[in-house]
Amino acid sequence: MKMQHEKSCGAVVWRRGENDQVYILMIRHRHGGNRSFPKGHMERGETEYMTAVREVFEETAVQIRINSDFRETVHYSPMPGVEKEVVYFLTETAQEEIHPRAGEIAKVEWVPLEEVERSLTHENDKIIFRAAVKKLRDGNKIKK
Repeated sequence: MKMQHEKSCGAVVWRRGENDQVYILMIRHRHGGNRSFPKGHMERGETEYMTAVREVFEETAVQIRINSDFRETVHYSPMPGVEKEVVYFLTETAQEEIHPRAGEIAKVEWVPLEEVERSLTHENDKIIFRAAVKKLRDGNKIKK
């Protein structure tokens, strides 16, 4: 059986709120209700950055610019015969207003940093989140 390969790109988007509170942008899927980070399939001719920027905007209405050297990848098999690679970037935004894409996304939310890990369903997402937090702490963007 020939393996089918899929590639998606997305971003861990963060913002600073009142009282220095850090929030992470998360989506909740209509099917299954799992919380995760915005991401989606690459389209022909797109770079990884282009896909991540487009998908974050399509799913959440948040406009981002990727200005970090953070690039983490996870691999998994969503179904037999399919191998999936997902590339995540890390970016900050000042935009507070969010809107879910009709149909696919049930909810878009700004989740306080300390609540994110326990709200994630998949271990792959937790690995990405921990790496993003380490990058932010090492860069003194957030408190240790």
